[in-house]
Amino acid sequence: MRIRYVAPAAAFVAIAALALTGCVDNSTPSSGGSASSAADVKKDDSLASQLPEDVKSAGTLTVGMDDTYPPNEFKDDNGNPVGWEVELTNAITAKLGLKTKFAIAKFDNIIPSVAGGKDDIGMSSFTDTTEREQQVDFVNYYTAGIMWASAKGKDVDPDNACGLKVAVQATTYEDTDEVPAKSKTCTDAGKAAIEVLRYDTQDDATNAVILGKADALSADSPVTLYAISKSEGKLQTAGEAFEVAPYGIPIAKDSKLTPVIQKTIQALIDDGTYGKILDKWGVSDGAVTTVEVNAASKG
Repeated sequence: MRIRYVAPAAAFVAIAALALTGCVDNSTPSSGGSASSAADVKKDDSLASQLPEDVKSAGTLTVGMDDTYPPNEFKDDNGNPVGWEVELTNAITAKLGLKTKFAIAKFDNIIPSVAGGKDDIGMSSFTDTTEREQQVDFVNYYTAGIMWASAKGKDVDPDNACGLKVAVQATTYEDTDEVPAKSKTCTDAGKAAIEVLRYDTQDDATNAVILGKADALSADSPVTLYAISKSEGKLQTAGEAFEVAPYGIPIAKDSKLTPVIQKTIQALIDDGTYGKILDKWGVSDGAVTTVEVNAASKG
């Protein structure tokens, strides 16, 4: 699912104080963020020794990211990536004694870049699905559900949305699977289809609801809740979260890097760093205690 939402521009300012001052753009590597939980992470020599030789020799982890999805990943006032997944990435690289290089790209270009070896990993709120597992492996680090939002005072039922306009970020799970499936249920019952309004970024999808162009939006539960909190009362939840599924870090199929990333995140969970990052951003409801690989195919 990158099931996704990006808040209005004002939200970026509101949370700028949480920025990682050590974060990098897509061209300049840097070490783990200085003003975050990652700052206290020490290198684990045992984990670092297990890195593939090409990553070890490069000293840098190239991470594909679409930074348009607060609070998970977005831009600060200087255009640098910030968010809880950015902090988690910096904690991972700090644990491995590496620098982080964020390769900023459109969401649907990241998995091909990982599969093709351009990026080492991706970190962009990817929902682990069996279809995506055919292209890459996933290290699972979080769980999120789908949640709809509507304009304040406008009641919308995601299970009875026939004939409504629903805004989504293009190529996300909501766009490709969730909303089309709901629409098909409508047409199969002889009712009007759901009109899917597709936007390149989630902030545009969100603004469509605020401006009255769409009846509702569909995005990841933490993203939707964050958007509502930053909408100055213009948005409200539309129903409860549903279709809870794991987020995963995409890595090339059968890569030696996969077990290293899995062990590193588990170490960050065990030492408390992971929990501190999630608590800081108010997204701890989706925390996991055990890091799995390819959870979607395991049922």
